[in-house]
Amino acid sequence: MSMLSEFKEFALKGNVMDLAVGVIIGAAFGKIVDSLVGDMIMPVIAALLGGRVDFSSLLIPLGEVPPGTTMSLEGLRAAGVPILAYGNFITIVINFILLAFVIFMLVKALNVWRRQPDPAPEAPPAPTEDQKLLGEIRDLLKAGR
Repeated sequence: MSMLSEFKEFALKGNVMDLAVGVIIGAAFGKIVDSLVGDMIMPVIAALLGGRVDFSSLLIPLGEVPPGTTMSLEGLRAAGVPILAYGNFITIVINFILLAFVIFMLVKALNVWRRQPDPAPEAPPAPTEDQKLLGEIRDLLKAGR
């Protein structure tokens, strides 16, 4: 078996294709969660805390800050100052917790959906009078033989 055909067999297995689809959907889902955190949850947290709270601005410069450098994450990085950006880390942890929670809820819903028993089959309709009479005739004929 040539290496090309062996690779083709590997790449086209169901597991690899399922994994590729999962990674692509996961990347898109991560963007949705980022937007959820940045655009919807963080503003609510800021409002609850009584003002604008921007976790990305929480940082500690670990070196000397050149004069005229803005004390923002981008400004300090552009100036080449080493930074302990713990606010950015907090945001990423919140993203992860929310993503894990949403995935947990999806899996839980899927498991409930899978566990639901099939609805019981409907009972056959009661026999009509004609059917009862035909059944009695059949039984009498069987007994008479």
